[in-house]
Amino acid sequence: MTWDIQFQDGTLVVYGATLADLPSAFKWDHRIGAPRGPGYLYPKVVLDALKQAQEFTDSARQWSALTDLTHIAMRTPRPYQQEALDAWLSAGRCGTVILPTGAGKTFVAELAILKTQRPALVVTPTLDLVGQWHDRLKASFQEPIGILGGGYHEIQRLTVTTYDSAYLYMGKYGDRFGLIVFDEVHHLPAQGYLNATKMAMAPFRLGLTATYMRGDGRENLLEGVLGEVVYERNITELSGVYLSDYEVIKILVALTDSEREEYVACRQRYTDFLKAKNIRMGGNGWQRFIRAAAQSKVGRTAFQSYLRAKAIAHSAVGKFVTLEQLLARERGRRIIIFTHDNASAYHISTHFLVPCITHHTDLKERRKLLDDFDRGHLTTLVTSRVLNEGVDIQRAEVAVVMSGSGTVREHVQRLGRILRPAQGKHAILYELVAQDTAEENTSRRRREHDAYR
Repeated sequence: MTWDIQFQDGTLVVYGATLADLPSAFKWDHRIGAPRGPGYLYPKVVLDALKQAQEFTDSARQWSALTDLTHIAMRTPRPYQQEALDAWLSAGRCGTVILPTGAGKTFVAELAILKTQRPALVVTPTLDLVGQWHDRLKASFQEPIGILGGGYHEIQRLTVTTYDSAYLYMGKYGDRFGLIVFDEVHHLPAQGYLNATKMAMAPFRLGLTATYMRGDGRENLLEGVLGEVVYERNITELSGVYLSDYEVIKILVALTDSEREEYVACRQRYTDFLKAKNIRMGGNGWQRFIRAAAQSKVGRTAFQSYLRAKAIAHSAVGKFVTLEQLLARERGRRIIIFTHDNASAYHISTHFLVPCITHHTDLKERRKLLDDFDRGHLTTLVTSRVLNEGVDIQRAEVAVVMSGSGTVREHVQRLGRILRPAQGKHAILYELVAQDTAEENTSRRRREHDAYR
């Protein structure tokens, strides 16, 4: 009996087949009298049918080969870019490429699109990146580039979207693209995004990131929907040749006497509560602390004390004195100041009269500030965490980390902001750490990467 393969709202329906003919994820749908399964199994269903000489009609696929696709801005790939492309092709055009920020991951994706010659959907975490990918693809391929998200709903042969918009619309457009590129693919393991990925039929998939590992270990879920890591190069391998030479300078900053007194008192209230409740940090310790703190006045005081101690370390007076010295030392160079929270970023912006970018900053204003920074009209920006990843900041030379989380990913991303190569450039990352506080442990955790050794 001939099969009829159809795409319906992110799922595949195979009329004429039995469950025994199909992958185990297929279930019998009694409403239609046919098996139904997730859309991402499309290539396996088709290949299995071909191997078994099973006749079928493919009513699902709504794409065809782009035989007229040309790449205008062609340049010779760097050796590692060609190696990454070859590794991806050898892996069946599925898998993840890990390259440092500034190493040209976008160009690897362009080469993959050109080589595959299928309609492609590029998925990014932010609207800023949607705009960057749109402009880059338009310049490289000289054809209309679609945008899905941010008020746009334009589907073209090459289209750019966000993870959030892909989550909303993959069930509708999952049959339109033969290739999906997941930029900053470490975002993909979020459960909603994974589910959306399973709605897409695309047989070819490319993940791109500089920081693959996640603190929760969910990067292990990517292999099932995307494939394995097929190629990886790190910062130390490429710095000085394809990335800027750099150094990382850690500066310990002492608290004032009054800051020290208040910090010690706040930490004592917090740690006493942890001991009383027999809570150890690590694993699900934070969740246990939050639940316990919400159940009593003492617990809420402990939580407020934790936050206050953290704020003292993040915004110590000595850090501002040191920052003033660093701004004077690096005067004339492009400097990005990173904080962990918006309040600190706004405080620095007001104190030093430098522009500030947070998640509250309007998209047009953000682009204007970044453009002025790139052109040299501005030499210093302060930000919380919105510039940690993705945003293309070509001219940044110096990073000052006033505060941050303990994640390796964030610290590597911040270093990556200043590594784009330029003749004679020597990048510097200054890390300001409040001495004899929990920040010292935070600093040790986030520096557990080859780039900092």
